[in-house]
Amino acid sequence: MSERLPSLGLDLLTHSPVEARPSSVALLYRRAGEGVEVFWVKRGKALRFAGGFYAFPGGKLDAADADVPVAGASGEEAALRSAAARELFEETGVLVAHGAEALSAAKVASLRKALLDGTLGWGALLKAEGLSLNADDFRAAGRWVTPPSLPVRFDTRFYLVEMPAHARAEWWPGELAEGAWVKPADALARWGDGTALLHPPAVHAFQVLGTFTDASDVLARLATPPFCPGYVSQRIEFQQGVRVVALETPTLPPAAHTNAYVLGNGELLIVDPGAADVKQYAKLLSLVSGLKAEGLRPVAVVLTHHHGDHVGGARAVKERLGIPLWCHARTADRLDFPVERLLEDGDVLELAGEVPQRWRVLHTPGHAQGHVCLVDERSRSAVVGDMVAGVGTIVIDPPEGHMRDYLTQLARLRDWPVSTLYPAHGSPIPDGPAKLQEYLDHRAAREALILQSVPPNGATLAQVVSLAYADTPPLLHPIAERSALATLEKLVEEGLVREESLQYFRA
Repeated sequence: MSERLPSLGLDLLTHSPVEARPSSVALLYRRAGEGVEVFWVKRGKALRFAGGFYAFPGGKLDAADADVPVAGASGEEAALRSAAARELFEETGVLVAHGAEALSAAKVASLRKALLDGTLGWGALLKAEGLSLNADDFRAAGRWVTPPSLPVRFDTRFYLVEMPAHARAEWWPGELAEGAWVKPADALARWGDGTALLHPPAVHAFQVLGTFTDASDVLARLATPPFCPGYVSQRIEFQQGVRVVALETPTLPPAAHTNAYVLGNGELLIVDPGAADVKQYAKLLSLVSGLKAEGLRPVAVVLTHHHGDHVGGARAVKERLGIPLWCHARTADRLDFPVERLLEDGDVLELAGEVPQRWRVLHTPGHAQGHVCLVDERSRSAVVGDMVAGVGTIVIDPPEGHMRDYLTQLARLRDWPVSTLYPAHGSPIPDGPAKLQEYLDHRAAREALILQSVPPNGATLAQVVSLAYADTPPLLHPIAERSALATLEKLVEEGLVREESLQYFRA
């Protein structure tokens, strides 16, 4: 993404959160020694929601779920439990229904296959085998609503389900990339080192189940998570020590937010407080205030670059917290308030704490001359600003933007190597190298189209864009023109195109 380009005539769209869809999740557990193990799954990276994250079996409510009777429940509560039972069976092969203990393993597998391929509906499956659902097998374990900043949202009910003695959990390849039993402590350790990304409900569940005593105690604690007014989590920490607060900013659609990050497990860095609206950056200050009350300490504000949707609240946040501002010299040149430290390529920002962090600074010009990324030396996770986006695209806007520099830095970041990318816009990207290669491939394909669209007898920028971006809605062509211009300048530098009087000719 980029900051809004005033000359484009595009008004900032008012952000209206999408409606949260009803869904159910099954927390399947089994006794293991003095504690429990939980069955978790890794969502396929191609999935639109939470791709690449670890989670629990579950999914959205289907209309037909309401037609399945559940003893001890009615209405929505019955339908949601029916959905939890169905999703649990589809994703793990565990059929929690009265009468299922009489079915052979082969029969259970054939029923699961029929349900997955659509040859047998959920209600018909239960009726044909004489099975019934009971609410007592799916004990209410909390409710979570996806934050309004995300483009896909769910209103999710969690249910605690004990593994039946006769059942066997088995992951089948498909939408899910993994499935296995895990001890809560091991899951949290992987969340801590960044090798398993978790959403707040999963973090909370593992923290509670890690001290399992009895089901009643667990259910009470699962249903009352901290920092969760209105069922929406106010602390989003996808890996330990990497917290995100999505702030509404004047950025380019389809994005409507810029992610501010709070890094560290003792000393804290606040990255890109981009909202100038006090109501927005107050959300960030509220999080930091809570962390300070727990003994953590902010030490600096860091900017990835100077665009308005990244620096809008920087001065206010730095002054409210009484901490310095750090950024690259080419970013400092473009600010109208003091900068206390100039960051250079190769600098290491050390954060003391229970789990220390070392964030290496990479100077990554291309989108902006002073653009920097931060790479955690332990987990290889990277806060990447506007190098890539989890929603929308990245605009390379000359003269500040330079396409050759941008492509060089994409390749450098890909080869660093990195793991999870934390962009300024949209959700985290678990497979960083693959996304960076995807961006390189996309830019190469677009460059080829642009070169093909330049005739020997010359064409204007608008004419080139109309051909090279035929797959893009005309409303967005003014934005496309900026990156197309950056690509044409690269082609001119390489001697493949020449420019004369605002006309471009194939060399």
